[in-house]
Amino acid sequence: MAQTEADFAELGVSGPIVAALASAGITHPFPIQTLTLPVALSGADIIGQAKTGTGKTLGFGIPLLQRVVGADEAEADDEVRLPQALVVVPTRELAKQVAADLVTASTQRNIEIITIYGGKDFEPQIKALKTGVDVVVGTPGRLLDLYGRKVLKLHKVHTVVLDEADEMLDLGFLPDVERIINAVPAHRQTMLFSATMPGAVITLARRYMKRPTHIRAHDHDDLSQTGKNTTQFVYRAHSMDKDELVARMLQAEGRGRTIIFTRTKRAADKLAAELTDRGFQVSALHGDLGQVQRERALKSFRDGHVDVLVATDVAARGIDIDDVTHVVNFQCPDDEKTYVHRIGRTGRAGNSGVAVTFVDWDDMHRWRLINKALGLDHDEPAETYSTSPHFFADLGIPKGTKGRLPRQQETAGEDAQAAGERRERRRGSSSQDRSRARGSDAGAAAESDEEASQKRTRRNRERKRTRGGKPVGRASRAHTDKSPAGESAPSAE
Repeated sequence: MAQTEADFAELGVSGPIVAALASAGITHPFPIQTLTLPVALSGADIIGQAKTGTGKTLGFGIPLLQRVVGADEAEADDEVRLPQALVVVPTRELAKQVAADLVTASTQRNIEIITIYGGKDFEPQIKALKTGVDVVVGTPGRLLDLYGRKVLKLHKVHTVVLDEADEMLDLGFLPDVERIINAVPAHRQTMLFSATMPGAVITLARRYMKRPTHIRAHDHDDLSQTGKNTTQFVYRAHSMDKDELVARMLQAEGRGRTIIFTRTKRAADKLAAELTDRGFQVSALHGDLGQVQRERALKSFRDGHVDVLVATDVAARGIDIDDVTHVVNFQCPDDEKTYVHRIGRTGRAGNSGVAVTFVDWDDMHRWRLINKALGLDHDEPAETYSTSPHFFADLGIPKGTKGRLPRQQETAGEDAQAAGERRERRRGSSSQDRSRARGSDAGAAAESDEEASQKRTRRNRERKRTRGGKPVGRASRAHTDKSPAGESAPSAE
């Protein structure tokens, strides 16, 4: 989606926020921000609807921050600061990303922002809340846990944001969301953002918002639900050939970071292991992983240590990485909302992307429903195998590509940092081995010299005979020699 020519200052954004955004290279708003900011800055309730990856976070984040009173601006600084704004999101990953965007926009002000989500210890979050915070970004479950412990106090919240409301409904968070909204003051600004507007979202808006302004941002030239920046390919494929199809697709020209979606956690692990064995840098992401493992997998993907992420829908909700070039539906999505959500991970923030969907024969009826609901033109996907010429031509796969990386290419694709660390470890181990070897040789040589010296000393040392503890001289020995036959002299040996 193209950016507009207006700047943030013209829309009424305060100077410190404009400066903070400019320092991060953000100078012009996206359409959803251009439409949302003038209304949201006036304090009105808003329902914002825009395709995923079009800048909704700053659409609500800037008004939220502009209303927050920073620590250096408060009248009484001896009291613990209580949350003034609350952002509720469906997943841990999205909570971290929203908080990061808010931090970016508030670097010129003294505002404390905290993320609260499950899977981590309570103590650091409790300590942060007791120290004082201004903005809380969190998931419903952990927010309610801390609210129930009377650690999270919401009576001073004047701005509430429900981000990706449709996803929260899909995950069954509606009762939790309603409890949270009922815990904040009735006199507040409420902003609800969602990519789609199912009936439950409309009901939620009518119940908890006051005359909200419904803002929908889209390009006049792009009325589709999936976005014109994403090129979509749909293939009818056999399940036993999918691994090979994916492995060859991952070698397409211009292929960058790639997310592959599977229906189940077991399928994600199996495919990740298969692609790793074929030489690709892959991480799996699903609900059975602990929070630390999930964060490590996402960090590796973001940092470029791995460029393929195999994920389930629940774990991947809220992943916001602008430069994902390809999204693959390894299995047909369950419905049109899931399809839109999955392929929305690419073609973000004005970038272009490619979405590839593999449909089994058994899933053709499901795919036709998705195709009809979204108004796509892929009602009869072409029967496709890993050797099909049209598959190579569509995705820009070099001719002759096989489903396993050549050895030299596999080595070149390894993470440079990890490879460097391995080299350092090997170098250090070799040095230590050589040092130990030199030390062992030197010790052995020293030991040999000492043994030889001791032997020489024993040979050169005069032997002394004793009798009854007294030394025996030559006269005594002579006397002994003259002893009567049959008597033997006692031996000192």
